[in-house]
This record gives sequence, C-alpha cells and structure tokens, in this order.
Amino acid sequence: MFYNLQDNAYKILEIDKTASNDDIKKAYRQMAKKYHPDKVEHLGEEHKKGAEDKFRQVQKAYEQLQKQRGF
Repeated sequence: MFYNLQDNAYKILEIDKTASNDDIKKAYRQMAKKYHPDKVEHLGEEHKKGAEDKFRQVQKAYEQLQKQRGF
C-alpha cells in the first residue's frame, strides 16, 4: 500500500538506484522499444492494450526520474 514512487520508477525501468543518467536513458530506450504498442500489434488486441499500459508506465517513470535528477 505504501511504497516509494521513486523506487517504483527504478523497478519499472529495471535498473538500480545507483544507475547513471546515461544508464537511465539507455534503459528507457530499451523498455520503450520492448513495449511500444506498434511492436506487438501483430499479436492481437489484448497484447497491444497490455503493451500500451506498460509503455505509459515506462514513460511516466522516466519523466519522474528526469525531474528528480534534472536531466
């Protein structure tokens, strides 16, 4: 119920808190490629919706870390 949103952002991007800004950017690009809805469109509507949700989470986590770290 109670969790640190910052920690959650690192978990979503699958990186450690000690990651550099470049590592965060790299992880974001990898996750964006992996979960982009256009990449899974051929798998059906259910997969596409799941990918859209995960893609939004990845974007939100990256934006949160950008604001926090100022890059």
